Amino acid sequence: MDAYVFFHLTILCICLSQIRSECFPGCSCGTDRYGRLGRESLTCMETALSGIPEDIPRDLTKIRIEKSQIRELRKGAFTHVKFLKHLWLNFNDIAIINIKSLEGLGNLTELRLQGNKLRSVPWTAFEETPELKILDLKHNRIDALPEYALKFLPVLTYLDLSSNQLSVISKEVFLNWPLYNSENKESHSASNVVLSLHDNPWLCDCRLGGFIEFIKSLSPPFILMNSYLTCSAPEFKAGKFFHEIDLQTCVKPVVRTPVSNVTAPLGGNVTLTCFASARPEASIRWIYSLKILRGFRELKSRVDEDTICSQLVIPALHMADRGLYTCIANNFIGNSSIVISLDVQSPEGSEFQSPGFPSAIAEENVYIDLRIAKQTVYGITIEWRAVTDNPAETWFTIHFGRFEAAKKEQIYIGPGINTYSVTDLLPVTKYEICVTLKNQAPRSGQCIVFVTGSDFNEMEQREKLIHIVVIVLAMVLAVPAGMYACTTDVKFKCFERCTEMWRNRRDADLSQGSGDRQGTFDSLQAGSDEGLCSKEKKTRRRSTDKNDRRPTAELY
Repeated sequence: MDAYVFFHLTILCICLSQIRSECFPGCSCGTDRYGRLGRESLTCMETALSGIPEDIPRDLTKIRIEKSQIRELRKGAFTHVKFLKHLWLNFNDIAIINIKSLEGLGNLTELRLQGNKLRSVPWTAFEETPELKILDLKHNRIDALPEYALKFLPVLTYLDLSSNQLSVISKEVFLNWPLYNSENKESHSASNVVLSLHDNPWLCDCRLGGFIEFIKSLSPPFILMNSYLTCSAPEFKAGKFFHEIDLQTCVKPVVRTPVSNVTAPLGGNVTLTCFASARPEASIRWIYSLKILRGFRELKSRVDEDTICSQLVIPALHMADRGLYTCIANNFIGNSSIVISLDVQSPEGSEFQSPGFPSAIAEENVYIDLRIAKQTVYGITIEWRAVTDNPAETWFTIHFGRFEAAKKEQIYIGPGINTYSVTDLLPVTKYEICVTLKNQAPRSGQCIVFVTGSDFNEMEQREKLIHIVVIVLAMVLAVPAGMYACTTDVKFKCFERCTEMWRNRRDADLSQGSGDRQGTFDSLQAGSDEGLCSKEKKTRRRSTDKNDRRPTAELY
């Protein structure tokens, strides 16, 4: 009987040892040319094996395990079967191959892993199998082929990667294959080298250009099992054969817009447009201030093979929709963006009313309690508690920037959200952050001012200093009678001194009764190092909740 011929429904068969002439339950042993029971090949049929048995006889040359429940090839699974030449592991549930699973298989010439659940293969594992000639990986889920994949398969003559999830392959994969090198081609001219790559979802854009060039250049002894490879994407190339398409070089996106300044009336509709040209096709997204609150429709259409048109549709314009809208396009090479300015015109004498964003009425009663809730090396998180007349309709605006900046960044926060994080702060810099109701301008007492620490080389010191400075500043904002701030270039004992002074002043003020007081950092210069602590007395209104002594800033 031919060693490669088995019954149509087969699974691994293993003899227990050289002494025993029977196999595992559900298994059968191969026979020699005289029909006698042999122990060189073993086959098991649909067994419940969950792994490779550890007591496989050492003299086996053929193992076939199929339609079983094996999920992983563990390290050294076949180390002691040094004479093994043919290993069939088809139609199992194998999803993981350990990088050392093929140790000791220096004589292996055939490995079949058809119909498993492999998403990737540890290609360096084939360093252990220098004699491997047949590698069957069809009907798996492999979606990538690294450039070194075939480097360790110098004598491979049959490679089947059909019916996987491959979309892009670099031609360097085959240029790095020792068998394909020009110096080795003649030595293997007597035997054909068969490649099977069909039934994969090939993405026919510029990234596949080198691979298609390689496919078109193949000639004997290299043969494609199915030479009619077809594109699956992009959509306008789907179904085309490789020899029908011509791919160009990849380029980074270039974004343009027909109108960069748009003006529209209040309540009207407007559509912002940008065009992105790139190879491969760029992904496009829009960034704008109200994105958290208002999700506008984004429409995309193709202009030509390399150009995409993206449109942002804004219905029923509100005054809060004014601002800058950024169209960003990116692919794996780079990105590009363009900014469109939108202005909303309001009829003279009319009052802005919006069903989505109620008008910011100056007389509306509101109480906001703001504090720094968390500090990190380069950022803070603020938290606020608000009491308003219409809590279900209330939205807020965050005003943030350097203290001395005349115009600060505005971030709109929707109803139900009462925290916001600021990141990428610069060291030794004075910042101001304010929370206002709806689209109101910041009022007196609605802001927190803080200073970041020095940027030391040692990360540990930097974390400690910035952490302490922010905590101290958070407490300072709640000090009723004045302000005490530690500068960043002093010793840590400043923290204890400032804390003690704050507590003494708080106790004194609580015993005095009432009075309108307010503390700020207006006179604190970024990076100031005059003394351990500085003191500045300013008036501030006391919170009506005298029992709440948290280190917070109170806004009215």
